[in-house]
Parts: sequence; C-alpha cells; structure tokens
Amino acid sequence: MHDMRTKQSARLFSQALRVLPGGVDSPVRAFKAVGGSPLFMIRGSGCRIHDVDGNSFIDYVMSWGPLIHGHAPRGLVKSLAAAARRGTSFGAPSPLEVALGVRVSKLMPSIERVRFVNSGTEAAMSAIRVARAATRRERIIKFEGCYHGHADPFLVKAGSGAMTLGVPTSPGVTRAAVADTLVASYNDLESVQRLFDAHPDQIAAVIIEPIAGNMGVVPPADGFLRALRRVCSATGALLIFDEVISGFRAAPGGAQQLANVTPDLTCLGKIIGGGLPVGAYGGRADLMELVSPAGPVYQAGTLSGNPLAMTAGLWCLDQLKPRLYAQLARLGARLGAGLAEAARSAGVPLQVNVVGSVLTPFFTTSPVRDYQSAVSANTDQYAGFFRGMLTRGVYPPPSQFEAWFLSTAHTLRDVDQTIEAAKAAMREVAAPGDG
Repeated sequence: MHDMRTKQSARLFSQALRVLPGGVDSPVRAFKAVGGSPLFMIRGSGCRIHDVDGNSFIDYVMSWGPLIHGHAPRGLVKSLAAAARRGTSFGAPSPLEVALGVRVSKLMPSIERVRFVNSGTEAAMSAIRVARAATRRERIIKFEGCYHGHADPFLVKAGSGAMTLGVPTSPGVTRAAVADTLVASYNDLESVQRLFDAHPDQIAAVIIEPIAGNMGVVPPADGFLRALRRVCSATGALLIFDEVISGFRAAPGGAQQLANVTPDLTCLGKIIGGGLPVGAYGGRADLMELVSPAGPVYQAGTLSGNPLAMTAGLWCLDQLKPRLYAQLARLGARLGAGLAEAARSAGVPLQVNVVGSVLTPFFTTSPVRDYQSAVSANTDQYAGFFRGMLTRGVYPPPSQFEAWFLSTAHTLRDVDQTIEAAKAAMREVAAPGDG
C-alpha cells in the first residue's frame, strides 16, 4: 500500500467547484458515493490512467465501457489524427457515416436502418418517439434500476403499488412528463404482464437494458427477454433494447445476439464511436422510415455523424474478432472469481455478477437479480473497498451500482495484481480502522 499524492487534484477540485456544478460534468465522478474528492486524469494508455499528481492506476471504468481496446490504442489515434486534418465537422453528409451504418447493420441484423446521434440519452429519447409514432400509443414501460439517459420520461421511479404511475426522481421533471411512463421489475415477467393488463392497447413500447448495467451488472434471467418479445408481439407494443452498454461489448451482435431475441428498435452508445461522443438508434426499416426527412418524426443534430466519431467507430468495430471476446471472458471470469475469493477469505459477504467482460461485486449476502436486491448491498463497505483499491493503484467505479469494464489492454498480470489488491482491501473492510 502506498500513500497517494492528491494535492494537485484537490487544488483543481476546489477551482472546479467555483465554475462547474458540484465540480464535475457528470455526477458519479464527484466520488460522493465513496467519500473523498475526485482525482483529475491527464492521460490514459492501455489499461492504465494517470492523474495530475503522478499516480497511475489499473483502470476498470474504461470511460464507462466503450474503451474495449484500451486507452488511446495506436491505430485509433493515428486514424483520428488523419481524420482531424481533413476536417473536424462538416454539418453535411460524409462517406464515413454510410460506412459505419453499413458496419453496424451487418453486425446487428435487427438494425435495417440506423440514425447516428451524439449520446445514449438522445438515442433512447428518439427511439421512444418513433415507437409512439408507429403505434399511435403513448405509454411506455421501463424497468426499475435500468437507466436510459437523462431525458424527462426516463427520470422516474416506481410508485407504491404495481399499477401506479411513476413519480419523477428529479426536480425539474414534471408529473406530466412521466405520466406515461410505467415501471416494472427487472426479471419479473408478472410485473410486466400486470401493466399490460391494466393499460390494454395503450403501451407503445417496452424499453430495457438486455443486460442491466446501471444498478450494477444484472444479467437477464433465462427466457426473460424471449418472454418480453412474446408479450410485445402479442400486444402490438414495440420492444426496444437499450444496448448503450452491452452493444458490441457482450458479443459482436450485442446482447440480442447472446439472447437470440430480435428487438424492434435498438439504442447504441459510446462504443460505436470508440469512446468519442456518439450514440445511435435503429431497427426495422418500416419503423425507421418514420424518421425525418424520410417521415414525419422529427429529430436532428449538427454533430450527428461527426467525422471524428465515425472514424473512431469504424476503427473500433473493425477490431472486434471472436478471439477478442474469448480473451475478455477469460479475464472477466478470473477477476470475478478472484474478487469473490478475496471477500470469502476476509469473511466479507460478496456476490459477484459477471457477464463476459463486465462485472459488479455487490457487498450483500443474497443473489442480485433486480433493483431491490441490488440496493440491499452495503454501500459503506463498497466505499471502504474502493478507497483501499485506489491506494493500491487500482481504479474501480466510484459507486457500488456501476459496472467494471475490462479491455483487451488488460493482461492476466493486471488482473492478478488487482486480485492481490482486493485481498488487502477486503481485510480492511472486514476490520475497519485496522488497515
């Protein structure tokens, strides 16, 4: 264990607090869930990130998922430099967006037409607009604990009873904005069926993370996604997969390939821009032809199809080979087993959910299958564990309810080093104050 230098980060944070709300540009970065103040990063290379004080960490945030090839891979940097010299933004069509559209459609056959946007939030917001236009219905079903960006209709939590309408989770979101959002429980088909029964012929779409990643990693129960497909087909509602996290990471064709379930619409995010700001939504041709200018559903954006993001996406998707997924799954399994063993030997209750190259260790005794079981996790223990890992040169997500991400830049040695750090950090969690 080494003492971390944090003087420069602390100075920058106090400066940031005077100019950025909460000192950050996205809430989880503020370290509020784990105590302490955030570290300011200046460089990433391979699986490591380096902060302003000269500390180096094995990174398991990987920009929240898209950096499947690691930080600043040489080929990507070279492609981006060449693209930037040709122009950073045109606000006009370019061959790159056509090429990336073809590539996405080939990897995910359910996407017959795709529209590039700038974030996962934009993608999800636009997908439900298309669903409502196509079905001429207004209500949508989302799942408790699933995150689809920060558009008003998604900032909602379940009401007190299974059939109650949702309640806004953020000030500034009106009741009217979430009035048409119904909330079901992840992995609980009955909760979905009850909502369909209570609102017949009113539900435009069911939107779901096919592998939940925003309450921590929670895989779908066997047959759950297939059952959702059946319910949607039977009722005329559309099935939307939000694959912002799982798309091209769970498999070349995303979680829909693993589950062998075809959604009507799919939302994609950061990975299709190699970590640059990008998103996309796409699906059946007849649905996507409703989008302006082909149809009446309005959606636009100056930076959509940006040449830098498209270049990065093409490079990133070009590198996705079956061998890569096998390698990542081996690393994920080893890290998951190592974290579980570290907790067991320290006598700390831990459940580790692993799906390929994403995982979450939950500090709880019972299996985590949905939002309710996820929030039973001990966040204080996670915070202690996080701080213990940080001082040992490992950078996990600064929240219990986030996914850890591996990349092809992580080696067995990095994973084993992480497991050794976890053993020591778990001992400190088991006996706080002794470390």
